[in-house]
Amino acid sequence: MTTPPSAFPDVEKLVVDVLKADPALAGATIAVSPPAGFDGTQSAVLVNRRGGAWIGDQHVDMPLIEFEVYGPSKTAAHTLANAARRALLATIGKQVGANVFHDVEEQDGPRWLPDYLYRGANRYLCVIRLSLTVF
Repeated sequence: MTTPPSAFPDVEKLVVDVLKADPALAGATIAVSPPAGFDGTQSAVLVNRRGGAWIGDQHVDMPLIEFEVYGPSKTAAHTLANAARRALLATIGKQVGANVFHDVEEQDGPRWLPDYLYRGANRYLCVIRLSLTVF
């Protein structure tokens, strides 16, 4: 049995890079935290790791990735959420950098959820589980 790494790989950066490379997401902010001046009405996909598991003997990371997706309208936020989901789901079986995406499975989403921090926000949440080999 192998032990888990002292730190998980930076899967948030990996997912941000995947989303930024997709032309359907051009014009949206793709980041792990909101940019300066963000008020929830801009087009944005915020990527966060929400847990997951390390399978040591297979050297596989299985993180849960949450998208907080914002737009200037509810319809725009929903369209952007679907584009982000599609981009990440398209990585199944692909190598990105030093990681291979073995599986990408939607756990929840897109789900409308009002944002109490940004009162004018149109926000959808999605949760996707990844299974990737870590080299």
